Amino acid sequence: MADPETNAAPAPSQEIIDELKSIVGDGGWIDDVSMMEPYLTEPRGHFVGKTPLILRPDNVENLAAAVKYCFETGTLIVPQGGNTGLCGGAIPHDTSNEIIISLSRLNSVRSIDPANNTITVEAGCILADIQAAADEEARLFPLSLAAEGSCQIGGNLSTNAGGTGVLRYGNARDLVLGLEVVLGDGRIWNGLRALRKDNTGYDLKQIFIGAEGTLGIITAAVLKLFPKPAEIKTAMAAVPNIENAVKLLSHFQSATADHLTAFELMRCDALDLVEEFVPGMVRPFKERHEWIILIDLSATTAEQGEPITAMMESTLHGAMESGLIVDAVVAASGAQAQAMWDIRENIPEAARLAASGIRHDVSVPITALDKFIAEAEAVVFGAIPGTRILAFGHLGDGNIHYNLIRPKNMESKEFLGFTEQINAAIHELVDRLGGSISAEHGLGQLKREEVRRFKSDVEMEMMETLKAAFDPKGILNPGKVL
Repeated sequence: MADPETNAAPAPSQEIIDELKSIVGDGGWIDDVSMMEPYLTEPRGHFVGKTPLILRPDNVENLAAAVKYCFETGTLIVPQGGNTGLCGGAIPHDTSNEIIISLSRLNSVRSIDPANNTITVEAGCILADIQAAADEEARLFPLSLAAEGSCQIGGNLSTNAGGTGVLRYGNARDLVLGLEVVLGDGRIWNGLRALRKDNTGYDLKQIFIGAEGTLGIITAAVLKLFPKPAEIKTAMAAVPNIENAVKLLSHFQSATADHLTAFELMRCDALDLVEEFVPGMVRPFKERHEWIILIDLSATTAEQGEPITAMMESTLHGAMESGLIVDAVVAASGAQAQAMWDIRENIPEAARLAASGIRHDVSVPITALDKFIAEAEAVVFGAIPGTRILAFGHLGDGNIHYNLIRPKNMESKEFLGFTEQINAAIHELVDRLGGSISAEHGLGQLKREEVRRFKSDVEMEMMETLKAAFDPKGILNPGKVL
């Protein structure tokens, strides 16, 4: 079994490389160094790897044959989707002894069943293309995130992606009915069942969702669809503090029930940064408020009762009267709604352009959010006064992207020197509050060691037992997660 600490395994021989090329056929591989770069670099440039070969099979049988051969020869494999992950889970190490298997050519929509509200897709399908295919049948596939124009569903499932619709529809794992998976020895498990009730033993599909390609390679999935919303109403509300933001969420849940689709939190510093680095942003309010909430309500034609616009306005009016919010604006058109969402979706890009960031993807119970924000701020300002705090994310499910941008008068090198200290303090705070140090980005290489500080020996042993059972030779994405 490959040693995940050192990734100690020999580089594949020329004979192995030639055989793998033969298995996937012409057009199914890349060995030109000049063409490999997009596959070898994590989007933020934090992880850069090396590989002698990238395989791009266009059918499951060839992919399985390649994995079987890798199993027989002990060749290490890094499965890769759209390479939009931020934890290095899809990037090989710099040892040149791992091959990449890209799922990008396995990109067919195999079938869509509007009556059963399901769509069966291959792992290389772009998320936005799945959304569009569902839309053509007047259906909704609700998984939505900033990278949806380039991320692939196999990667989304392998990291259990979250996004902006978790509040109403759940994480990626909640949207899956069945999977097809190539196991570590090259066998194909066909679990593509389109059933909402199947109580015949262990729910095997869940083992592979969120496993980051360390237990098997997801090649296809049966996904849930939903009725397409006939109306969506978007608004922004300004709140004076996190305590009011949490109370506002409860207020909306009580007043609007399942119509509440998104409830996103943004700190004022995040809006400032978007305005600074992304041209064309229009601030939603004349005054500068400490916290902004972005809210979506949606309804289908089959739903009866108060119209969505009236529901949004009356709920905001009640929140204003009770002092929960200090200002609010309701989008009067689709363009205005999109402009509001553009602010939220451009925060990660603005942070990237600002550079020199210390970033966290954490979650805590919603009732502990105010305590987390207050104590985290004390930690940050105590260590680095003047830091710009880009706290934003999915308040409705307790997931906060707690990103820090260096003070304008501090050099990048000095600021980044605080990374280990700040990370340790933030993660310890999150754990103390009953939260998670990785809410939706996974562990990859980035948090592989850090997570051991917060998981019990029993939990780590169970994970290691699963790994040994499903990948006895340790060839699948070695050195990731575990």
